[in-house]
Amino acid sequence: MKRPVLILGDPLLRRKSAAVEDFSDSMLKEEIEDLKEALELFRKKHGFGRAIAAPQIGIPRRLVALNLGRGTFVMVNPEITFRSPGTFTLWDDCMSFPDLMVRVRRNRSVSVRYQDEEGTRKEWAEMGQAESELLQHEIDHLDGVLAVDRAIGTGDIIYMTEYRKHKDLYDGQCDYSIVPTTGT
Repeated sequence: MKRPVLILGDPLLRRKSAAVEDFSDSMLKEEIEDLKEALELFRKKHGFGRAIAAPQIGIPRRLVALNLGRGTFVMVNPEITFRSPGTFTLWDDCMSFPDLMVRVRRNRSVSVRYQDEEGTRKEWAEMGQAESELLQHEIDHLDGVLAVDRAIGTGDIIYMTEYRKHKDLYDGQCDYSIVPTTGT
């Protein structure tokens, strides 16, 4: 079932998501497939897109679908278990506000504990900067927090068109730039 990506202002984006407890629930399997489909459709339409959280398509569960260039997979009940003391700044974008860029500060590295679609516990320890910023963004969605809430200052939310017009200038204000993930 195709579910649209919810846009900034929709109150469902602000709800804290419930943990998944029953991995045999047929509704869960359907929601996971819907989430994967939403990410794949976005990637097909736009040529990029690394992840989407379930609340972004109206599913109030702790699910994140990712495609880092090697196929789509889902993290169930992801939680950050470690945050590096070091931080960096970047211009962040989001499927739920596709016309905006937001300058945010994130931890350089995080570790995430999660379960796969069958409920097997896994951990991704001290991930790299690209994956770290991505998982912080997606896990924020699960808690009803959006990148606009994390803007460093009042001038740190800009239109995407402005960012693209002066990309080098804006990227020079940050420590890191997102590189779009493309491919399967």
